[in-house]
Amino acid sequence: MTSRPYVLLSCAASIDGYIDDTTESHLLLSNDADFDRVDEVRAGCDAILVGATTIRKDNPRLLVRSQVRQDARTARGNSPTPVKVTITGHGDLDPAAKFFAAGDTGKIVYAASPALDKTRERVGAVASVADAGDPADLHRVLDDLHARGIGRLMVEGGGTMHTQFLAAGLADELHLVIAPFFVGDLRAPRFVSEGTFPWNPGHRARLAEVTQIEDVVLLRYALSDRYDGRGGAA
Repeated sequence: MTSRPYVLLSCAASIDGYIDDTTESHLLLSNDADFDRVDEVRAGCDAILVGATTIRKDNPRLLVRSQVRQDARTARGNSPTPVKVTITGHGDLDPAAKFFAAGDTGKIVYAASPALDKTRERVGAVASVADAGDPADLHRVLDDLHARGIGRLMVEGGGTMHTQFLAAGLADELHLVIAPFFVGDLRAPRFVSEGTFPWNPGHRARLAEVTQIEDVVLLRYALSDRYDGRGGAA
């Protein structure tokens, strides 16, 4: 029996692989129909994880938006929206960030051991803070999430988190949405950075689904033998 959650990575990128540009405003890569699909996928997960940089830069709230989906989760005995999770190496988190909004759902912050005390001081009043090891160890994080009852984890970025999960071979499924335009700026963040990945020319990832969603396309990859083919909420 596995000791870690099922891990689903979700990302939207430009044709040339960028997940944002270098302007101060957040670049919208998707469309309303795809945002609704993502909301459905969120509703079918037990927890959503983003990196600390994403919290600082994008200030996401990470909620299930649809009241119908919230009600369906509640009827199954779950919180209206999945538990929110982040990983920090330095503890530089603002307790006033939308991620920590009161009343949403549970929040878990995994801090690298050297930053554990600082993280507890800064956000211990608004989140559960756990030791992620030194340096932060994804295996340790996933083992702890499993022990907390998290069976399905959605990773929504940013690029550092996607790179680390993929390079460690800890992703079971990838949803990659391609926007119909280019960014063309080497300073902009990409879907992943440099790394050694299990999928390469000699070991190709399995493309499980291709779906056009208005002007974007969803590429769904099965990255492990745990791939379950589920759509959105159960």
